[in-house]
Amino acid sequence: MQKILVMTDIHIVEEGRTIVGLDPLARFRAALDHALARHADAVALVLMGDLTHHGLPAQYARLAEALAGLPVPVLPMLGNHDRREAFLAAFPEAPRTGAGHVQAVRDLAHHRLITLDTLDGPPYPPGHHAGRLCAGRMAWLAEALDGAGGRRVLVFAHHPPYPTGIPGMDAIPLADGGEVLALLARHGAHLFCGHVHRTISGSTGGVPWTMFKSTCHQGPLDLVTPDSSLAIDEPGAYGVILLPPGAVIAHAEDVLPEAPVLRDRPGA
Repeated sequence: MQKILVMTDIHIVEEGRTIVGLDPLARFRAALDHALARHADAVALVLMGDLTHHGLPAQYARLAEALAGLPVPVLPMLGNHDRREAFLAAFPEAPRTGAGHVQAVRDLAHHRLITLDTLDGPPYPPGHHAGRLCAGRMAWLAEALDGAGGRRVLVFAHHPPYPTGIPGMDAIPLADGGEVLALLARHGAHLFCGHVHRTISGSTGGVPWTMFKSTCHQGPLDLVTPDSSLAIDEPGAYGVILLPPGAVIAHAEDVLPEAPVLRDRPGA
């Protein structure tokens, strides 16, 4: 079966800066090393948005350096912390629509991958972190779904169009989520999202969905506080998606020090 890797919420900052005491670039490199040592046969690496923390050219330059020479094709996406113009200046070969949105379709043997650009802007009002798919991007998505040709569809969006029960993040979702979910449900798509910095799975409006943790810092399981800025130092992580014909299997892998694999012997 074919295999793809997913990493999200990388949040690269300038050299010498950190987020909650963590170096996002070091953690991203650790995730890449961990994943490629175990899954070098992956056919794609999806980077599911928030590639940088402030959308600055220097931050994208550091990301480009980390991605140089990777043996796996990369499908980049944008999140609320990104800035489309600076990203495209650093990655001029990135797939985009005629309107300049960073979206792509990749067909595999039995599956179609659709990556979306949910960044709302320009302009980029200070403190605005919710996402949006404008009419043009929605029309592009509908066409991509219609053209799947019998392949099982996986859709990737940084912002979730559904609630997670975490108030701080549920306040900054993908706008018009019901419309997006209805479209995906009609095509039997499996949706993958980031943004929340947690591994979560569920089903909303007939759409199965999976979320992965950040490669850097994580969000606490806080079901009360209406604050989207909360973060904790837990291990970085990435997703491994297996694609047998007609199915989707999603694994989440924390990046931890190497541990021995032991056999449990009954009675030992």
